[in-house]
Amino acid sequence: MDKLATIELLYQLADDDFIHAYRGSEWLGLSPHIEEDVASASINQDTMGHAFMLYGLLSDLGEGSIDELAHGRTNKDQWRNAIVVELPNGPGGYKEEPRYDFALAVVRNYIYIVAKLVKVHSLKESSYEPLKNISTKMSMELFYHHLHWKTWFVQLFTAGDEAKTRMSQALTIILQEAEGLFDMGALESNIVADGLISSKQELIHSFQQYIEPTLKNASIEAPLKIDMKMGNGRNRNHTEHLQSAIHTFSEVYSSDPTATW
Repeated sequence: MDKLATIELLYQLADDDFIHAYRGSEWLGLSPHIEEDVASASINQDTMGHAFMLYGLLSDLGEGSIDELAHGRTNKDQWRNAIVVELPNGPGGYKEEPRYDFALAVVRNYIYIVAKLVKVHSLKESSYEPLKNISTKMSMELFYHHLHWKTWFVQLFTAGDEAKTRMSQALTIILQEAEGLFDMGALESNIVADGLISSKQELIHSFQQYIEPTLKNASIEAPLKIDMKMGNGRNRNHTEHLQSAIHTFSEVYSSDPTATW
């Protein structure tokens, strides 16, 4: 086992899930209706659980405790998540007049879930047995996550008028950074050579194949054009949006890292 490559991939997977779930948690109490509030909160809780399982594997490899990994890294340069998951939900903040965009939430969640599905499918054949086992557990929950966000994605894109316009605008924003979900940074060749996961290009190909039927149902041209215009989070290039988020979710832990909750 290439330990360095394994650790790098685990950070990428865990940080993606953690930051994505954090952004999702900011919708608590703000969703369009109560049923959606409950459903999306449950999905975000599952995703946070996936992150903590992955941080657990990192802890087993000597990277520190789960709490330290999730809340103790207080500088954005310590994180490996893709930039697309750190982008804010919209203007304002959760405690300061949030004016979030549900279209952006739907598009980001759907694109993220499809990307995660194809990665988890590959990880189920991973050479690293603990990661392989976790991926099998994840896939059972991802089926329902995908069904939920796919339903919203198609319904809003086919609703016409303002809904379609806002969804199209949101899709443009997310696709500009979606490539980062498949990138593995400087150690990709080591990660792939060690049999941990498929290559970036193979994952993107699977993603485009998986999502094509849904795009047709929503009258969206395939294949999707994805990019990383703001930089590569795998190389620890991040926006100040991430630093702001870190300040919020690490505040309690940072006040007393030795406390037992």
